[in-house]
Amino acid sequence: MKRDVDYTWRLPELMARHGMHNSTELIPHLRERDIDLSASQVYRLVTQRPERISLKIFAAVCDIFACGPDDLLTVTAADARPKKAVSAPNVVDLNKAVRPKRARVIRDDD
Repeated sequence: MKRDVDYTWRLPELMARHGMHNSTELIPHLRERDIDLSASQVYRLVTQRPERISLKIFAAVCDIFACGPDDLLTVTAADARPKKAVSAPNVVDLNKAVRPKRARVIRDDD
């Protein structure tokens, strides 16, 4: 059976709990751990859900907030629902059913 796996990135929640309300407040804490990211990179790390992240950065964030990986990342997994079979296609055969009639042009001067 297929499984749908998803995750929730909870870095903004951790920052708020520790009184950090701006992404730039995280930069000096990362630099203390030899991680030099630009302000825009840190902003994306905080505000967007990362698809790929360095384990060194992940470990540093866990160390900054004295938390474990499960506090920073919440994983959800569920059985995938089987796709419903389409009983009747919602397509009209244009060759037979809905063909326009050919227009006849009639001149007024005849």
